[in-house]
Amino acid sequence: MAFRRRNKSYPFFSQEFLIQNHADIVFSFVIFILIGLMFEATAKTAILFIQPQYNVTTLSPEGEVTLYHYGWKDSATILFYFFITIILHAVVQEYLLDKVNRRLHLSKSKNTKFNESGMWSFYILITEGYLLHPSSLWENYPHVNLRFQVKFFYLTQLAYWLHALPELYFQKVRKEEISRQLQYICLYLLHISAAYLLNLSRVGLVLLFLQYLSELGFHIARLFYFTDENHQKMFDLWAVSFVFTRMATLTLMFLAVGFGLARSENQGLDLEMGNFNTVLIRMTVLLLVCLTQSWLLWKFIRFQLRRWREFRHEQAVRKKAAPKQPLRTLKRDSLGHHENGVLKAENGASPRTKKLKST
Repeated sequence: MAFRRRNKSYPFFSQEFLIQNHADIVFSFVIFILIGLMFEATAKTAILFIQPQYNVTTLSPEGEVTLYHYGWKDSATILFYFFITIILHAVVQEYLLDKVNRRLHLSKSKNTKFNESGMWSFYILITEGYLLHPSSLWENYPHVNLRFQVKFFYLTQLAYWLHALPELYFQKVRKEEISRQLQYICLYLLHISAAYLLNLSRVGLVLLFLQYLSELGFHIARLFYFTDENHQKMFDLWAVSFVFTRMATLTLMFLAVGFGLARSENQGLDLEMGNFNTVLIRMTVLLLVCLTQSWLLWKFIRFQLRRWREFRHEQAVRKKAAPKQPLRTLKRDSLGHHENGVLKAENGASPRTKKLKST
């Protein structure tokens, strides 16, 4: 099963060999885990990689409901879906993104950004009424027990952003882009891990929904811009959504963590119950979110100011170049009239004058 066209063979375990065949190597690991399901002796170990663990069955008015909590075995599940994400990335890259890149004739820098936009995945997020009822974000904390779709969402999110780290090597990202993408990836991993481990899954779901909605607008605008550079109005719409997302994120965090959890009855640190509702942890979480949002706004404002200066500079250059064009035409016209006048004067001169000029 080959994901890349092999125009040239490379030595085993060389850099080019690993980059060209990384999806095939990872696919062999996935097959090895799936084969383990076929044997009774290894089935229990193999299921750790595929199915989320730590399930608890409880009774509810709707009947029996299976809920999940987290533990160290989740690392095996994250590793499996980390492999799956790398394979899917290679398939989409080979059969979709590379073909579009060749048609658009993008430069290397735009090619990297286009791949980033194309690989961005928007997950369908079920908030279960959290947006309509904000008090549910902090009520009955700690939110230890999670529904299957919520836990699976967090595990796949961690797997997706972890896979983005080796992809910087596999995609041969330029050195100028590595620092920017590392900051981007690490911020996602930090915030998703904090929401999952501190049992702030409800707040994390809503904030991720808002963030991904804003990111979706940005990536759509950038894809349209790469196809035609005249499509710049969508960036203005994204700018509005970006600022709104920052304000909504800060508002929800102060409402849920700063006020809701501060007034909750479950105060204190209890690792067995999964309760992390202490003043120190709340202040650390709020400080982390505020610093992140402030840093994003600062970068956004700098980008907009630089863009505005470049636009004003282009307009100034155009205004200076506009009056110079008539002056050139006037000079050409005056030179033309002067030459015509000389020719007429020579043609209208007497034969004696022409003879004197020739001598």
